[in-house]
Amino acid sequence: MEIQLAAIHWVYLVFIVFIMALLVRRRDTTMICVVGIFSLGLLATATLSGSVSGIFNSFIYATKELIGTIMIISIIVAMSRILIVTGINETMVAPLTRFLRTPAMAFWGIGLIMMVTSFFFWPSPAVALVGAVLLPVAVRVGLPALGAAIAMNLFGHGIALSGDYIIQGAPKLTADAAGLSVSSVMEASIPLVIVMGVVTTVSAFWMMRRDQKNGSWRDGLVSAQVVSAALGDRKPGEDAPATLSPRLREVLAILIPLLFLADLAAMFALGLQGGDATALVGGTAVLILIAVTLLAHRNQGLEKITAYLIEGFVFGFKVFGPVIPIAAFFYLGDSAFTELFGNVLPEGSHGIVNDLGVALAGHVPLNGAVGAITMTGVGVITGLDGSGFSGISLAGSIAQLFATAIHSGAATLTALGQVAAIWVGGGTLIPWALIPAAAICGVSPFELARRNLKPVLLGLAATTVTAMFLV
Repeated sequence: MEIQLAAIHWVYLVFIVFIMALLVRRRDTTMICVVGIFSLGLLATATLSGSVSGIFNSFIYATKELIGTIMIISIIVAMSRILIVTGINETMVAPLTRFLRTPAMAFWGIGLIMMVTSFFFWPSPAVALVGAVLLPVAVRVGLPALGAAIAMNLFGHGIALSGDYIIQGAPKLTADAAGLSVSSVMEASIPLVIVMGVVTTVSAFWMMRRDQKNGSWRDGLVSAQVVSAALGDRKPGEDAPATLSPRLREVLAILIPLLFLADLAAMFALGLQGGDATALVGGTAVLILIAVTLLAHRNQGLEKITAYLIEGFVFGFKVFGPVIPIAAFFYLGDSAFTELFGNVLPEGSHGIVNDLGVALAGHVPLNGAVGAITMTGVGVITGLDGSGFSGISLAGSIAQLFATAIHSGAATLTALGQVAAIWVGGGTLIPWALIPAAAICGVSPFELARRNLKPVLLGLAATTVTAMFLV
């Protein structure tokens, strides 16, 4: 399993350090990402034209990978606008305010609902459903939009996805690679997921409340549109709620959540997940947009449908624009590099990021404590490509090697690598993986990543220490 690192690996690692440093300092990373793509392309092709073309092609690759998320966010925002204009949203969320009456209740309530929903349907479609309904309530009771995004993100893409106890996609991948049963990995992951989840969510909530009290809190809004919508504000000249009768508004306020609940039932009954589940939610949102717009605007309905869709797409691409360059760079750490620049990596390579993980594992002494620390490091490194899942098979393989050397802890080490990889790459630290929650809440994914950084690092440290005692 020994991989010889080449200059490409070291250059990629150097740029990762630069990019992370800029993110921590709240500086824009577009230029450094473009320079990184250019440098990798120059090393791979040894031609100026190949490296320059690689910049554009990597942007295209990243856009293709992200287009599904761009579409669902744009459509949900478009639907939200017509619900706000007609007053349906206010009617729909009014009953929830009695349960989420304080910022703390909103934070934990949104988080727990997001976690339960994500266990069954994975976080991406869950974000659209939970955010569209509960964000307005959270903002009304004083929880910042960024706080709602943190809650959805940590509970959904963190706790639920890293355990994945219902769909079992993650433990299946790691267990197969480690030569273990899925049930053994899931059982071993329970204390790790609990420790990671408790430490990250409690510390994130405490830091949010602390910064709000001392005046250092920043909402990181990228657009006032979603938060304005959540508060029920309307622009001058927009149609008033009177365009629908109070009775019809009440009927639609009941019918629309029922349609999304029907989506949840269909996902469960038909076994839909991931992109299929997201597509069902998106299609339902489009039909709701069309129906409500025709009822509200009548003769102008056909034109208004297009207007709302345009508004949604403008918002979606405005949010995603700054993310595409950094996504393009990090995708080069996986299969995108070979697809764009050819097979120039060393023989036996599994991609730049995975090679770095293997190299780390191959240069450490083997005992329980060091094995746990190394597995966390491997998980973090393989998660840097932003998918969360691409490197967990590698984590399982390395865990099996470590466990053989120390004669114990195979399931615990495998689960630790899985938890670390998914928390980092599955959607809590890598900016473009954070986009679903960030876009629904109208906040910057970079600010959300910065806010998540300390809680996730604290969680990883606590989880690694826990694993040391369990190995």
